[in-house]
Amino acid sequence: MITRMKLNIKFLITSIFLFAMSMTKAQVDRSKMPVSGKTPTINLGTPTTYKLPNGLTLLVVENHKLPKISVSLNIDEAPVLEGDKAGISEITSALMGNGTTSISKDAFNEEVDYLAGNISLSARGASASSLTRYFPRILQLMADAALNPNFTQEELDKEKAKLVQGIKAGENSVESIVGRVQGVLVYGKNHPYGEYLTEETINSITLEDVKAFYKKHFLPTNAYMVVSGDINPKEAKKLITKYFKEWKSMKTASEELITPKNAETTQINLVDLSSAVQSEIRVDNLIDLKMSDKDYFPLIIANYILGGGFGSYINMNLREKNGFTYGAGSYTKPNKWTKGNFGVSTKVGNNVVDRAVLEILKEIQRIRNEYVSDEHLAQAKSQYLGKFIMATENPQTTASYAINIKTQNLPDDFYKNYIANINAVTKEDIKRVANKYFNIDNLRFTIVSKASDVADKFENLTFEGKELPVFYFDKYGNPTTKITQKKEVPAGVSVKTILENYLKAIGDVKSVKTILMEAKGEIQGMPVDFSIKRSGNDKFLQTMGAMGMMLSKQLVNGNIVSAEAQGQKIPLSDKDAEVLKKEAGVFPEVNQISDSSLRLIGIESHEGKDVYVVALSDSKKVFYDVASGLKVAEVSVAEMGGQTFETIVTYGDYREVKGIRFPFVISSSMAGQAFEFKVTDLKLNEGVSDADFQ
Repeated sequence: MITRMKLNIKFLITSIFLFAMSMTKAQVDRSKMPVSGKTPTINLGTPTTYKLPNGLTLLVVENHKLPKISVSLNIDEAPVLEGDKAGISEITSALMGNGTTSISKDAFNEEVDYLAGNISLSARGASASSLTRYFPRILQLMADAALNPNFTQEELDKEKAKLVQGIKAGENSVESIVGRVQGVLVYGKNHPYGEYLTEETINSITLEDVKAFYKKHFLPTNAYMVVSGDINPKEAKKLITKYFKEWKSMKTASEELITPKNAETTQINLVDLSSAVQSEIRVDNLIDLKMSDKDYFPLIIANYILGGGFGSYINMNLREKNGFTYGAGSYTKPNKWTKGNFGVSTKVGNNVVDRAVLEILKEIQRIRNEYVSDEHLAQAKSQYLGKFIMATENPQTTASYAINIKTQNLPDDFYKNYIANINAVTKEDIKRVANKYFNIDNLRFTIVSKASDVADKFENLTFEGKELPVFYFDKYGNPTTKITQKKEVPAGVSVKTILENYLKAIGDVKSVKTILMEAKGEIQGMPVDFSIKRSGNDKFLQTMGAMGMMLSKQLVNGNIVSAEAQGQKIPLSDKDAEVLKKEAGVFPEVNQISDSSLRLIGIESHEGKDVYVVALSDSKKVFYDVASGLKVAEVSVAEMGGQTFETIVTYGDYREVKGIRFPFVISSSMAGQAFEFKVTDLKLNEGVSDADFQ
């Protein structure tokens, strides 16, 4: 992925993705709606409640089935507008749990591990669990870390660097962009749900800012603590009082939030990302809904039918009927502080994005106009309740239920009657709430795509006789102008001339026989090392590891091609093998110049600059800066686990090594995960031998 020592994107990012987001999916028959079994009953227990002098509300749920105790602390505070310090809550959360003012970070973590416990802290609360015999000490450690956090400049600098790295790496991530613009357009930049982090806001945060934020917001006044498990209420109260008695309350004035408004008419909000090979779609309308409202239960099932399960209207249409996507869904979010929202999300090919918009509208209109069948309604209830009941097996979930009753103004028997209330929902209820909350005339489609490919598809697009207006925005939610026309490629420019200019721009490549590169990066805070070795015209070796484990290995030695991920051989198709071969050798472009399969797509805009786009294969495009000739980005598409993933890699900070220019910073984004890698060592004509490629 580095110019002249490129990481093979498909296999490198596969390894990263599997490592960072480990998950296993069972194989099921996707053509049939799952058969539901009999819905069991649940008993969450009735908490004993205490109000402590400092304002902390304590709830104790006694359960002696296992010798284990869990505690969960939640601070019930309205969302906070952070303004020019956007990101301070994230940084404060990250810094909490790094020991206490009297116990170092390492000593704290070692003792928690020794006691086989778990402690987690954030700016909004804390949680812990352990065996019964160790609980008093685990609780004491949690209280100490919560009330006496160890805020240090060293840790602050580390967290700021991580956030800035993530911001940079996410600049070309469709998931990051659509989430940011969606928040801006739906709630506004001056609303906590609409503001976003920038490099400037992060860098402006000082240690004193963190301490002040903690002091102002980490208060017991509106805090709720649930202790559940092998403990009696009196003992729990005694321990909590002992360790949290120094937590002082303080009156603070809550800030008034602006009231966001729905779009005046259903519309398309298009964001241009020239590297996008797929279109990321988010659909929203604001709703007035609280958990205490009578419509809460009917809306849960209405949403499940529309887009909450595999057999939902939207998923069966977009995935099963039309094959536009691997998955599509909808959601409803109640909110007691501000407007909640109803939404739909999916990802489709650029060639069908207009059709996907219309199909989503059709399914929303369908649930508004037609009664759901008795069979579908029964299946939706049973499947939803199955998930609900499984969730109750998690102590943290049951703790959140107890807190919800207090913070959401719910009746004490809310969860006791949960199943009955779901089962009481009728098809008439479904139609009624669909018309009330799924506002077909006020939907906002936020779409991140390649505008030059899709903009014309939205011109004069109509639904039920009404034209859907199109508005254009940049990556930060600012209005901009329509971008549809590709620039003409000057006469005489070809793949051959572009690659020749690139090789000329980086230096005298003929003098280089081998390359050894080493780089470092992070995956979710864990250090990652990788090295790349190149030799001759057809040799390439890339290895990557973390925490002593080999994450990936790719090897090309002439016609010998292999790939591994986490120690497992990856079967390579002939097509995959050919893609790897094209990237072998010291400077692959030397061989690519004579490769007739490469195609010049045209001139596009990337990061505000014109770039030539060269298709290396059907699944990979490379961007070369028109002005400098340097390679600035690559876009690859790969299928993993039945889903299509787009990987965007950008190159920057070009430096000279023995007269030849190489990028020393590489940013990559995939499936919402962003990474940045920095080259730490680069050697030419040393450190590589033929034995390395055996």
